[in-house]
This record gives sequence, C-alpha cells and structure tokens, in this order.
Amino acid sequence: MAAELHVELVAADRSVWSGEATLVVARTTSGDIGVMPGHQPLLGVLESGPVTIRTSDGGTVVAAVHGGFISFADNKLSLLAEIAELADEIDVQRAERALERAKSDTDAAAERRADVRLRAVAAH
Repeated sequence: MAAELHVELVAADRSVWSGEATLVVARTTSGDIGVMPGHQPLLGVLESGPVTIRTSDGGTVVAAVHGGFISFADNKLSLLAEIAELADEIDVQRAERALERAKSDTDAAAERRADVRLRAVAAH
C-alpha cells in the first residue's frame, strides 16, 4: 500500500473536500508546491490558483482556491482557503461571463478569480 496523507480542504464557509491522497499540488506566495507523504512540515500562504489532489484510489480532485493558508505536519495537510470550489461545482458559462465582465470593468481581482475557476475546470 502506498503512503498516504490526510487532506482537509476547507473554505471560510464550508468543508470542501476531505480524504486520503498521495500528492497535493498548490500555488503559494513562494511558488507551486507539491506535498507528498513524509514531506517536511510547512506553513505557507496560498495564492489564487488551482489545487490538484491525487487521491489514494487513483482519482484526481481539482479545486479553484482563492487565498488562504497551507499547513502540513504528521502526514496531515490542511488547506484553509478564503474561497474554494471543486471543479465539478463550477458553472463554466457563468465563469466565462464573469471573466468577460471583469475584463470590461478592468477589475483585476475579479478577472483573476474567474481565470482560476476556468483553469481548475480545464485541469479537471
């Protein structure tokens, strides 16, 4: 049996995903990071970007994450996000409309959020 880590992806308003994984890739202020079982303890600040979770059963979970923190110790990984949506939950047409609206309003933050949501769906 492969080594596993326990993952909790939590948004400010709900628990988004919880389970066992073999690899988690997330974007931090220091760059992209991959966490596998046995990784050194870490604490970092999450940037907006897709988070990819390779589950123990061979599946993949992708979420759009907007800000927050990542921490890892004792094979327990916590992703505490301001906003997080699973790729399966994202309405692509709505995200595309939001991206166009943000571009026309020159709202860089809204444009980034919409872009991250679309990248999470594409990675899924």
